[in-house]
Amino acid sequence: MTGTSPAVVSASKLGLTFQTSDGPVQALSNVDLTIGKGEFVSFIGPSGCGKTTLLRVIADLEKPTSGTISVNGMTPEQARQCRAYGYVFQAAALYPWRTIERNVALPLEIMGLSKAEQAARIKRTLDLVNLGGFEQKYPWQLSGGMQQRASIARALAFDADLLLMDEPFGALDEIVRDHLNQQLLELWERTNKTICFVTHSIPEAVYLSTRIIVMSPRPGRVSDVIESTLPKQRPLDIRETPEFLAIAARVRDGLRAGHSYED
Repeated sequence: MTGTSPAVVSASKLGLTFQTSDGPVQALSNVDLTIGKGEFVSFIGPSGCGKTTLLRVIADLEKPTSGTISVNGMTPEQARQCRAYGYVFQAAALYPWRTIERNVALPLEIMGLSKAEQAARIKRTLDLVNLGGFEQKYPWQLSGGMQQRASIARALAFDADLLLMDEPFGALDEIVRDHLNQQLLELWERTNKTICFVTHSIPEAVYLSTRIIVMSPRPGRVSDVIESTLPKQRPLDIRETPEFLAIAARVRDGLRAGHSYED
């Protein structure tokens, strides 16, 4: 976190242990983290390191078993009840029997907003993700990348300041992924949302982020926090610059060091 930005997410000595039929499984251990308003923070680490679990704790989809965490100064449960965040899952998770317009409308219907307010928000968010004109299409009529953009629009529809994204582009081909990375950066710049983004891709983490949180294998710990020195304007070819490659090398070194960590 830079400057005096207020903390959107603050965790101290956070831990989570799952109770399973084979005994306890420690997913997170002593996670200390502060994320400021307007940051784009990526979480990267090996499979099973707790990246998604941490995101789910922020979203109140999992309950920590030790330590503390706050979201916008509230407990995660209070933040969820106040609709303080939007969540984008790995799969678009759109209802196939609803048009794109009605999929985006779903959280607005739950909130009880008027039809006029729903229509205004739907138009605004679909325009933000460049899906204007596709309102009456069904999910199966859209490409995978367009479906994910519709999922992002749905998460943005109730205008929360915090956007939680769990590897949303992981299943897409590289060309589509590059395009959506560019669009996501543009969206972040236009909206000034705070974004927490889970990824397995080093280039994606470096390209998108203001900070990169490197996590160790289970139990997930924060093994490194890397501040990006890249400018806010990032054309795709920035990935060939020495500055970008140096940050990527540090992330790679952090992942290697984390793999060698032993209690």
